[in-house]
Amino acid sequence: MSLSETRLHQIAQRFAELEARLASGTLEGPEFVTASRDYAELEPVARAAASVTAMRGELASLAALSEADPEMRALAEEETAQLKQALPEAEHALAVTMLPRDSADARPAMLEIRAGTGGDEAALFAADLYRMYESYAAQQGWRLEMVSASANDIGGFKEVVAHIAGNGVFAKLKYESGVHRVQRVPVTESGGRIHTSAATVAVLPEPDEVDVEVNDSDIKIDIYRASGAGGQHVNTTDSAVRLTHLPTGLVVIQQDQRSQHKNKAKAMQVLRTRIYDLRRAEAQGEEAEARKAMVGSGDRSERIRTYNFPQGRVTDHRINLTLHRLPEILEGPGLAELVDALIAEDQAKRLAALDE
Repeated sequence: MSLSETRLHQIAQRFAELEARLASGTLEGPEFVTASRDYAELEPVARAAASVTAMRGELASLAALSEADPEMRALAEEETAQLKQALPEAEHALAVTMLPRDSADARPAMLEIRAGTGGDEAALFAADLYRMYESYAAQQGWRLEMVSASANDIGGFKEVVAHIAGNGVFAKLKYESGVHRVQRVPVTESGGRIHTSAATVAVLPEPDEVDVEVNDSDIKIDIYRASGAGGQHVNTTDSAVRLTHLPTGLVVIQQDQRSQHKNKAKAMQVLRTRIYDLRRAEAQGEEAEARKAMVGSGDRSERIRTYNFPQGRVTDHRINLTLHRLPEILEGPGLAELVDALIAEDQAKRLAALDE
């Protein structure tokens, strides 16, 4: 995908206009917010376009120099060969920056992990996955906060929900949604047999309040006493909150905080996120089908990855990638390679679709 000089000029001109408007100091309120957002979205495109323009200009100059000065021809040809090798990479990088973006890519996300088949072993695996994402988030400079958790007696999670905020959270983690499978000898297995268990991961982009309007009349609120671990207040305080969104049937339960008000606020945050995700899924239609053909739908019913402990390997089934670095992946750093590979595959498929 090679852009014309006219299109490159248009990108540079539009970026210069936005830069001048923001520098003028005349923009206020919504106008300033819109211009700032447009500038942030266009900046990587403009930088990549400027690099391509500079390389093409230098190639033209070298060609003219080679024609005009035979003594400089050898040096010009050497530099020309280097530029001709680098230019396609720069044009590819530009094309990637111009691919249509998911409007939710820049948003924070809600991470939900639930133990699937496998009982206590599945809950232990869910805890392993939570620690993997916790470590990965720290390495990315993101902020991860546990919203709620339902633990079992041996340190596993039947369910855990966390909020992750930072730069490009959903853009990177959206490929993690699906069924994660583990093959290993459980700590509860005395015979040394390998078991297969699973946990479900859902990564949902978090909406702004203006994105999801929830009417009070659409919500049924139940207040009751919390149960499970949590101290004396568990049995004496009506602090647990259950929200039911009547139009969709979505139910959110929050009981981790001592305060009923805090539980309600967190439950509303989770509920808004799930409603937003539901509406996105309904709106995507054909786009969702196209994405499924690329790196999978991210549907929670789809098996996306297997973690095989006896062989020390992790296999992502959507792109047929196997890495023999299981400990490093579960500790966080190795996950970056899997995420980057999924992003690259998605970009390659979408670029190929544009050329068809």
